Amino acid sequence: MIINILLVLFAVLLFGLIIFIHEFGHFFTAKLSGIRVNEFAIGMGPTLFHFQKGETQYSLRLLPIGGYCAMEGEDESSEDDRAFGNKPVWRRIVVVCAGAVMNILFGIVLMMILLAQQPMFTSTTIAKFAEDSALQKAGIQAGDEFYSIDGYRVRTDRDLSFSLATANPQSVDIAVVRKGETLTFHDVKMNTRQNGDKQAMVLDFYVSGIERNPVTLIQKSGADTVSVVRMVWYSLVGLVTGQFGLNDMAGPIGAADAISQAASMGLKQGVLPAMNNIIMMMMMITVNLGVVNLLPLPALDGGRLIFLLIELVRRRPINPKYEGWVHAAGFALLMTFMVIITYSDVLRLFTGKGLGA
Repeated sequence: MIINILLVLFAVLLFGLIIFIHEFGHFFTAKLSGIRVNEFAIGMGPTLFHFQKGETQYSLRLLPIGGYCAMEGEDESSEDDRAFGNKPVWRRIVVVCAGAVMNILFGIVLMMILLAQQPMFTSTTIAKFAEDSALQKAGIQAGDEFYSIDGYRVRTDRDLSFSLATANPQSVDIAVVRKGETLTFHDVKMNTRQNGDKQAMVLDFYVSGIERNPVTLIQKSGADTVSVVRMVWYSLVGLVTGQFGLNDMAGPIGAADAISQAASMGLKQGVLPAMNNIIMMMMMITVNLGVVNLLPLPALDGGRLIFLLIELVRRRPINPKYEGWVHAAGFALLMTFMVIITYSDVLRLFTGKGLGA
């Protein structure tokens, strides 16, 4: 029990680290651009601790559901020459995008830490088949390189795993590249096995390896992180189309719980597996945070980016008062959504099922 509590607290700290990295991206580029930063905060709600250094107040707040970098003239007009709104558009675009960029760069670093432990990397080229392979029966051959699964472009082994995991094993469209030519095999029926009350797909093929060296490590880290970004976008589209529901989403509490569960499972095998599980979860969360923040929604970085792009095209800004209203309304909706997701997280924590399950 004590270990579980400590793991949850540790997970909250790690989630706070991810938030810090995001907000630090805004903070660093704002300072670099000569923009006045009034407050740099981790967390939301009542202030637990703060100190003043120069013109900036640094705060730790009660609720670990986010953070912010409050810049002068960000949501209102300001006569200060160092106000956000008085800087060139391109500088403001850099500041707005910096948080998400930092998250994704952090994801690449975490991915590199994981991959550096592997003696060899996995490709998407088929090396051989297991006995009675469904793919081999369909006409796919050793040496073929996966191109797409049900239209989902496969560039890495993570793409391959993700696309097969979301496919219907009874009918899969598989495209491969053979001697420079793309061949598509329609309605391939995969082998399955019983897994509880579901039929799980059996992967009855083996792929070839890629030699690990400094160059392939950097390439693989970048490619795998891009694969995770694509998975996040695919999942967001799935939320809009109804493929996924509220029970498939997680907020800060769900993220912290996922990190602690990953650590707990890893500890059963040893300290290194536990650390690797934590790093993997952090990598997924930081990339998620970066991608979601770039969505063109009010109060998110993507929403601010849209206003800046409009200003770039019009060559004059939208009235800051009206933009502030839009972001305020977006923030209210975002907080409402966060309350719902947090409630779902708590419900899942105690009952095993979230809202919509």
